[in-house]
Amino acid sequence: MLSGKGTTMSALLHASRLPGSPYEIMLVASNIPDAPGLEIAQAEGLPTFAHPHRGMTREAHEAVMDAALRESGAEYVALCGYMRILTEGFVEGWAGRMLNTHPSLLPKYKGLDTHQRAIAAGDSHGGCSVHLVTAELDDGPLLGQLPVAILPGDTPEELGDRVRLAEYQLYPRCLADYVSGPHRAGSTRAAAERI
Repeated sequence: MLSGKGTTMSALLHASRLPGSPYEIMLVASNIPDAPGLEIAQAEGLPTFAHPHRGMTREAHEAVMDAALRESGAEYVALCGYMRILTEGFVEGWAGRMLNTHPSLLPKYKGLDTHQRAIAAGDSHGGCSVHLVTAELDDGPLLGQLPVAILPGDTPEELGDRVRLAEYQLYPRCLADYVSGPHRAGSTRAAAERI
């Protein structure tokens, strides 16, 4: 699920096409019908779905998105810059099967402006985290982290660019490891897991 450019989704997609990948992408869904990430997904031959959230209650919109995900055959959900806070009900419906990436070394700097906050605090490193999604924002169990050094004079934009490169490496690895683990959905299934 994405709301923007689709760079994080692209990292997951390209990793899924490498030999030995334990997952395949079944659907790219968005709350923004003209999100650039949907165009990338379509060009790469992936099924897409979009439904705008404006004018709908959060629950009603999530019901539409949930139905599309389940109809696609997805067993897990990977959030890739999906800029909506999800309700507890939606999260519970995918409990243990929804992953997210966040541009800080959680539990530090939940929410927005993570790079600015790390620089302002005088931290030696920023970084990224991959975690399971729970009802509390940016608070689920950690699956992996990758620190990124903060350079003297770094701006939030410069640090953010380097953190994104780390994120594009970390997220596919954590997703692959997670769906391959003992907790995987349909663990008796021989086929690749579906995202």
